[in-house]
Amino acid sequence: MLKTTTMLFFFLILATNLSVVQVFALQVSSDKQVYSDGQPLLVYGKALPNEPLIIRLFAPDGTIAKFDQITADNNGDFNHILMRWPNATTNFAYGTYSVEAIASAEKGTSQKIDVKFAQSSSLIPIPIQRILSTTVFAPQTAAVNQPIRVFVQVTSDGLLVAGSPLKLLGTSHVHLPDGTVVSLADSFQTLHQGIYYVDYTPAEEGTYVFHIIAFDQGSISHGFAATAVLKQNIEGISNQIIKLNSVLDSTSQELDKLKSEIGGFGQVLNSSQQSVTQANQHINQSVNSMKDSVSNLEAASGQFNSLFFPVVALIAIIIALQITILARRR
Repeated sequence: MLKTTTMLFFFLILATNLSVVQVFALQVSSDKQVYSDGQPLLVYGKALPNEPLIIRLFAPDGTIAKFDQITADNNGDFNHILMRWPNATTNFAYGTYSVEAIASAEKGTSQKIDVKFAQSSSLIPIPIQRILSTTVFAPQTAAVNQPIRVFVQVTSDGLLVAGSPLKLLGTSHVHLPDGTVVSLADSFQTLHQGIYYVDYTPAEEGTYVFHIIAFDQGSISHGFAATAVLKQNIEGISNQIIKLNSVLDSTSQELDKLKSEIGGFGQVLNSSQQSVTQANQHINQSVNSMKDSVSNLEAASGQFNSLFFPVVALIAIIIALQITILARRR
């Protein structure tokens, strides 16, 4: 019984030691936390004796910028200059990088540390942190039952972040006008590394708020965009405006035609007015002529009267003489 207990205790101690060895077998460090242009990146640590190791450098966007394969010495120690930092370019921009050591002999065993690539490594201490940023692009207006395409850009220290949209944007959602929330976790598609999009079809009028949440390597970032959904979109309104413009053009043409007709009617009125004026002038001339004729008639009547009365008087005298003669004869 004592022998059995001793053996169990021995195996328990052995298993505990093996666990401790597995936990602390791989250790990785760097000679500095902040590097600048031209400085070497020295990686060192502890592994199992003669163990093959893979050393990888991850850029802020999650892509592998450099990797080497090395072997630990007989004591399990290793040190390796992974690279010398170049001048900052689009491929090696300033930001937070990750160094990962992977033990080939033990599957799944790895250690990762963060380092900073900056303009200066000595003047001002720079904390090791990731700056994750999320930018959302959504249309300002849309129409009911018409799909909306929303674009999302995710960057880390200014570089686009690659990865699975489900893992990177899995908690994103949209707030509906009635206050309900709809998840967009399974809707995102990858357009380009770090650029994603989602198509959403609104079913009612109102304001839709797209709340995009990006989570990468322990850092979280939020982005918002709002879209006002109307009964019809700008295209429908534009078509109505175009139709109204065509109606206005037709009306303008009709008005121009009416204006030309009115202009012709005005010319006719002017000619008629001239004719009436001429007729008035002729009538005035005729009235003047008739006036002159009446004056002439009055003069002639006066002359006739001046001649007629003496003749009548003479006739009366003659008749009186004849009556006297006849009276004497009787």
